[in-house]
Formats: sequence, structure tokens, C-alpha cells
Amino acid sequence: MQLRESWLVFALGSALFAALTALFGKLGVVGISSNLATFIRTIVILIVTAGILSLRQEWAKPTGLPLHSWLFLVLSGIATGLSWLCYYRALQLGPVSKVAPIDKLSVAIAIVLALVFLGEKPSLPLLIGGGLIVAGAMVIAVF
Repeated sequence: MQLRESWLVFALGSALFAALTALFGKLGVVGISSNLATFIRTIVILIVTAGILSLRQEWAKPTGLPLHSWLFLVLSGIATGLSWLCYYRALQLGPVSKVAPIDKLSVAIAIVLALVFLGEKPSLPLLIGGGLIVAGAMVIAVF
């Protein structure tokens, strides 16, 4: 597998852009409603994603998509929107250095959900790593 096709490259890109999201988001919510900030962010994401779809010629007719894809993508969109609303409000109220690590508890929660609902298999490294994420978030939140 070529490096540019590896899931790891995209996962590291996700981490980098999530970090920038926290920094830019904290600066962006100063003096405005966190809900308005989330709305503006959503419009920008819509425009950027539409541009990528256009450049890569990946548009598809919505009617051709399977019903289960629609269901889970709509649920994912609702969860994402609620996550962003909570995240921007937390950034408005608290320091990035505490908000971002607590937000990353989503990693540990996703591990548990994948084990329970997707039947993924637990491993010692997975459980230790997930536990360390929780421990790190607790240390940052409490101290």
C-alpha cells in the first residue's frame, strides 16, 4: 500500500486539522454566539466539500444511494452538529488546552461503541491505549 493511500496519513491529517479547529475556533468565537460560529463553520465545510466533490467528479444522484446510507449519514450529521455546538460553546467558556483533550474522550467512547455495536475485537494495546486516553483527559480536567 502506498503511503498516500494509507488510512494513517488521513488519520494524522484529521488530528492536525482537529488541532487547528480548536485553535481557530477559540479565536473565532470571541464576541459572537457559539451557535452562530458553528453555523458559519458549517457553511464553510459545505462549500469546501462541494468543491472537492466537483474537482474529483464524485457527485452522485441522492436517489441512487441506499436507504441505510441515508439513515446513518443523517444520524451522523445530527451527532456531528450537536458535537460542534457543544464544542464551540465549550471553547467559548474554557481554555483550548482543557477543552480539546476532553473532546478527545470521543476516541475512547468510539472504541467502546465499536466493540459493543460493530463487533470489533478488543486487544490489550487497544484497551491500554483507550484507558490512557481516559486517564489523560481526567488528569487535564481535574488539575
